[in-house]
Amino acid sequence: MGSYRITWKHSAEKDLRRIHRSYIPHIIKAIEELSHNPFPSRHKKLYRAETTYRIRVGDYRIVYQVDKRENLITIYHIRHRRDVYRM
Repeated sequence: MGSYRITWKHSAEKDLRRIHRSYIPHIIKAIEELSHNPFPSRHKKLYRAETTYRIRVGDYRIVYQVDKRENLITIYHIRHRRDVYRM
């Protein structure tokens, strides 16, 4: 698998600012790892979504979309597990 480029939606950047500082390094590391492997063993495909997935980092979920043709990963949301699916 080639290297993927990562882009952030404004909503994900906004979500990241609301997260406690102690979680941020773990979340950033998990997102950086997606550039090498967008489908880690802990990823899950979202229901009724063709290219949208989520990974778990502690109590937080990273929702992202993969474009295989463009080698692009778009981060949409980083939210607490109780809030992430209420969009």
